[in-house]
Amino acid sequence: MVIAPQRLGAVLGLLAALSFGVSAPLAKLLLADISPQLLAGLLYLGAGLGLALYRLARPHTREAPLVRADLPPLLGVITLGGVAGPLLLLLGLARVSGTAGSLLLNLEAPLTIVLAAALFGEHLGRRATLAAACILLGAVVLRVTPGEVAVDTLGVAAIAAACLCWALDNNLTQRLSLKDPFQVVRIKCLAAGAFNTALAFTLGAAVPSAQFVVLAMGLGVLSYGISVVLDAYALRLHGAAREAAYFATAPFVGAAAAVPLLGDSLGLPELGAMGLMALGVALLIRERHAHEHTHEPLEHDHLHNHDEHHQHEHGADDPPGEPHAHAHRHPRLTHDHPHVPDLHHRHRH
Repeated sequence: MVIAPQRLGAVLGLLAALSFGVSAPLAKLLLADISPQLLAGLLYLGAGLGLALYRLARPHTREAPLVRADLPPLLGVITLGGVAGPLLLLLGLARVSGTAGSLLLNLEAPLTIVLAAALFGEHLGRRATLAAACILLGAVVLRVTPGEVAVDTLGVAAIAAACLCWALDNNLTQRLSLKDPFQVVRIKCLAAGAFNTALAFTLGAAVPSAQFVVLAMGLGVLSYGISVVLDAYALRLHGAAREAAYFATAPFVGAAAAVPLLGDSLGLPELGAMGLMALGVALLIRERHAHEHTHEPLEHDHLHNHDEHHQHEHGADDPPGEPHAHAHRHPRLTHDHPHVPDLHHRHRH
């Protein structure tokens, strides 16, 4: 059975949230014996090495590779998402309470959606906006826990800046999503892992045991490797705004996983958050956006089938079979069909 791209994007986005959310209580267990900076480095390194081993085992890919023109957004992804974001978060968490920090982290999803719509040409209709609002409200409800909400101006600013970095990272990753996601995520994770690990040791972190390193890096394969690759595919199919809404379900997954792992319990706020998120996901999956639109001429390289958007001739050096990747040109095309704001559908409304 072939899954429609819109539903496939939803499935991949939710699976990305699932794998990341499940890892959160596991990472909390590991934090009892290691500094947050070093744990972040080991998680990233584990993800990068895991993806590198996967590519060694399966070297053949039909995906389009990164090229020199992709270097600026790739550097942005590494610098903003892998280096600046985690560092700003740690600086901020040192100045605010855990409750305040958790609440502030919910800024990432709305900032991603706002940037996607305002700066990166994505369209959000009324139904998609309502769906995103339900999911984000569920995340806020879930994060509200008893305790003193201590705030500090610099701490709040640092965490807000971290969320802005990750929002930009999400949108830049979406610009690279037509290229090989394994390559994009592998480079990001290895670079971020090396930086965070080196910084942790520079700040005086103790060297952990070999067993701990294996556990942390293994968790990184799940939380930053598999999760972010799935997220990249979902970004390709759905755009950054909708994927941010799907990924906002990760806190509920983490809360549910914390029940057996950490002995936490689920009360009415958690169940209410579950209902709001389920409603939002259902609205997004059932969203149907169709109208007459025009594709302007475009030339690029990515994995594709010869659908209505890809009608072009092939040269002798182009790969056989489908799907395949090669440089191709899209002529001007006007038609009407259901679509989401992927990189082929950035047009006026």
